[in-house]
Amino acid sequence: MKPEMITLKHGDASIKMPASSLAKLAIASVFAQVLPPAANVQPAAPNDIPAIGAYWPGQGGINGGFVAARGDVPAHYLIFGDKDLGEFRWGGYEKESKATSKWDGKANTDALIAAGGHPVAEACRAYTADGHADFDLPAAAQLYQAWAHDLITKGAYWSSSQRSAYYAFGMGFGGGYQTYVGKDLELRVRPVRRYFI
Repeated sequence: MKPEMITLKHGDASIKMPASSLAKLAIASVFAQVLPPAANVQPAAPNDIPAIGAYWPGQGGINGGFVAARGDVPAHYLIFGDKDLGEFRWGGYEKESKATSKWDGKANTDALIAAGGHPVAEACRAYTADGHADFDLPAAAQLYQAWAHDLITKGAYWSSSQRSAYYAFGMGFGGGYQTYVGKDLELRVRPVRRYFI
């Protein structure tokens, strides 16, 4: 059965479309005119975003820069805690982990928390600031972004990215190098969260 078609004409232009499609457009147009804007949709204007490295009021830390969408993770900003949490062992020495993403600290931290016995991930997940309790141990690429933007300038820090059963990736901020370090050793920890806009 063919759909009923309607032809719209205005001057020399004409559009032919199924009646059901025209009805949907008409209803959407009416709703757009009579309903108020959604209260929960308030994108941040560019002038509301603090400079990279500046504290982002209400977000729990400093602006770590923009991250484009990747896979099923939408575009977002990184918010790094404004202080270290101390030095911790990565944990899980001699055990393979599912925390292998080079860029997704949340997925890695979730895997480490689920496995248990990873003090570094537990410290980040326990951290809260400005009412936010969704901090993670940064993945290797997230730590590299902190180095690229001069957010941390010295010391060696853990990432959440595993290298093997014995090693995980760390970042030396003084020289700007990433390497792998024995999971049974202690390095500094800086939490990070994602702010979706």
